[in-house]
Amino acid sequence: MKKIILDCDPGHDDAVAIMFAAASSEIDLLGITCVAGNTTLNNATLNALKICSFINKTNINIYAGCNSPIKRKLVTADHVHGKSGLDYEGEDINIQKGYKIQKEHAVDFIIEQCKKSKEKIYLCPTGPLTNIARALTKYPQIANNIEKIIFMGGAAKTIGNITPSAEFNIFVDPTAANIVLKSKIPIVMMGLDVTHKVLVDENVIKDFLSIGNKTSYFFKDLMNFYSKFHKEKYNTNSSPLHDPCVIGYLLNNDLFDLKFLNVIVEEESELTMGKTIVDWLKVTNREANCYVADNVNVKEFFSLLKEKISLLP
Repeated sequence: MKKIILDCDPGHDDAVAIMFAAASSEIDLLGITCVAGNTTLNNATLNALKICSFINKTNINIYAGCNSPIKRKLVTADHVHGKSGLDYEGEDINIQKGYKIQKEHAVDFIIEQCKKSKEKIYLCPTGPLTNIARALTKYPQIANNIEKIIFMGGAAKTIGNITPSAEFNIFVDPTAANIVLKSKIPIVMMGLDVTHKVLVDENVIKDFLSIGNKTSYFFKDLMNFYSKFHKEKYNTNSSPLHDPCVIGYLLNNDLFDLKFLNVIVEEESELTMGKTIVDWLKVTNREANCYVADNVNVKEFFSLLKEKISLLP
C-alpha cells in the first residue's frame, strides 16, 4: 500500500482525483492538503470538505496550506471552475456535522508525515506546487523520506492553457515549481501532453452513469459544468481530465509512457512566465531531473477510474 498526501486546489478534476484516491484500497491517503490555485484557499478547503462528505470519507483529514504563491500574486481559474471553484448545476453538498479543517498548517503536516513515517511517502500535487516547495524549503531533510513526487502541471511539447506557453499550475507559482524540480527527489510530470489525451465526452459520461450510484451522477454534474469552458475554448465536444492522471499513475504506472529529461521553469520573463522548458531532444548539458509523461492508455485509464468510482456510494 502506497502512503500518499494529495495536495490539491479543488477544482472539478481535483474532485475526481480525490474520489479516485479515496476509493482505492491500494492507497493509504494520509491526508488532503489544500493550496490556492484554481480558486482561493478558503474555497479549496471548503470544496475538499464537501467532496469527502459526499462520498462518506470524513475520516480523511484536510489541511489548509498556502493562500498565495511564493513570489507572485495569485491567479485563479474562475473562468473554468466558477466562482466557488466547484460550480455545477445540482444540489449543494452539505458538509457532515463536525467535519472541519484541521488546525495544523498543510506545510507542517507534510513535514510531520515525512519525518515520522517508516515508509517513504508519495506526494501528489494537482495544483500549484507552493505547499510542497514551502515544506522542502522549511525542512529540506524530508526529501530523504519522499519516494516520489507525481505532479499535474507543465507542458513539454504542447502549448499552454493559461498563456500561449504556460500550463496553469506552473504559471501560478513558477518559483515553487523550480524548487521542487531542483530537489533531486524522483519526480513525475503529468503535463498537458498526456492529460489532453484523457478526454471526457458524452460517451464517457454515459458509461459512468451505468454504474448507477450517486457518485456517478455527481461525476456527470461536475463534467457537464467543467466541459462548458473547454467546448467553447477548444471547439470540441470533450474535456481533458487532468488531475486524476496523478492517481492513475500511482495505481498503474504502466498506463503511461515516460521519458527522463531535464525540466526547468521560466521565472523572469513575463512573456513566457511559467513555461516548462523540457529538453526533449537532450540538446543541453543539463542533468535529467524529471520523468515526463507524454502518452497514456486511455481505454485502460477510464476502465480503472470507473472501477474505483463504482466502489463509492
